[in-house]
Amino acid sequence: MKFKMVHNNFNVFDLEKSLAFYKEALGLKEVRRYEQPEGKFILVFLEDGSSQHQLELTWLKDWDRPYNLGDNEFHLAFVTDEYEESYKKHQEMGCVCQESNGRFYFIEDPDGYWLEIIKSK
Repeated sequence: MKFKMVHNNFNVFDLEKSLAFYKEALGLKEVRRYEQPEGKFILVFLEDGSSQHQLELTWLKDWDRPYNLGDNEFHLAFVTDEYEESYKKHQEMGCVCQESNGRFYFIEDPDGYWLEIIKSK
């Protein structure tokens, strides 16, 4: 059997705030949206424009509190040729949550999900 990964999902508390964050911090763009007919949930798919992998953001109408991410021992990783510029921008945004040895660092989205930024070569 052969499989191809297509997306990861993050549940978000404030969809518009999350969309703004992912656009500003990582340049992700909305490529598809599904709004459940009764308004119970919205799915928004984001892409980086260079890979086929998508990030699906799910907003649930009746969810009334921030998500409990437990120990948050998972993350989504991005690689960049513009590491120093990205690091500076993310510092200015105040979203850097863990630094390392100059090869990678982590940023945190509005819901507390961690995103790893990796220096390419």
